[in-house]
Amino acid sequence: MPPAEDKPRPELMQTLAREASFMGIGAHTGAEVRARLRPSRQGRVIFRRMDLGGREVSVDPARAESSQCTVLSEGGVKVRTVEHLLAALLMSGVDSVEVELDGEEIPILDGSAAPLVDIILEAGLQPLSEPRRSFPVKKPLRVEDGRSAVAFEPASIFEVLYEVEYQHPLIGKQELAIRLDPETFRTQVAPARTFGFLKDAERLRAMGLARGSSVENTVVLDDRGLVNPPLRFPDEFVRHKILDLIGDLALLGAPLQGRVTASRAGHSLHLRAVQALLRGEGGVDFP
Repeated sequence: MPPAEDKPRPELMQTLAREASFMGIGAHTGAEVRARLRPSRQGRVIFRRMDLGGREVSVDPARAESSQCTVLSEGGVKVRTVEHLLAALLMSGVDSVEVELDGEEIPILDGSAAPLVDIILEAGLQPLSEPRRSFPVKKPLRVEDGRSAVAFEPASIFEVLYEVEYQHPLIGKQELAIRLDPETFRTQVAPARTFGFLKDAERLRAMGLARGSSVENTVVLDDRGLVNPPLRFPDEFVRHKILDLIGDLALLGAPLQGRVTASRAGHSLHLRAVQALLRGEGGVDFP
């Protein structure tokens, strides 16, 4: 009798090897917040508002909303601007962690996910006993809003093609296709910073937004060019939109396997696309 072939072992879920913490101001609230990342065996990402007695806010796409950022809420408790941290956790291989906050908003740090990736890598990873889940796209799905769209196709990899277009001389039309893995995310996407237009600042602050945004954490553009050069990439704007998209896809709770094409989209359309996947419209099997 021939020897039985060894079956490949499934990839295991991971959590942090030790606690990590960081602090800073929120881009929208302007309030200083301390965040602590704690190892967890629960198999998912959980936020806890320690300023509200440890109230839990789950990563649930059905409870997500968009307000110039991605906001999670549960029982009237909110956690704001989760997208950069969720992207960093997902692409660094962290499936299970508790995020303790003493305020409403994740600190913006330098406006990118690069410091968050560094914090996660310094803490290290440890495997759990449960196999890591993934969500393969099994059939095409497209979500549209006017000229904006997000589309999914089956693929054996995770790949994003994103296109942005702004009536600004420094941006214009930018497009980038990138196959994503931990290394390409760390070097090519995570360092891309959030950006904003000086002409919008007064209006946003009147709405209670962008109160913590500054040239220290935002690429700021006036009518002619860049207020705070230099850029980290010539196409830093589209790279940051890819970062935001990855963070919004992380609301699914596990890596998506497929090809994603986005055009002139933003958090609101990202969330609509995620919710369509959650309903099974892309053939994705959700537990």
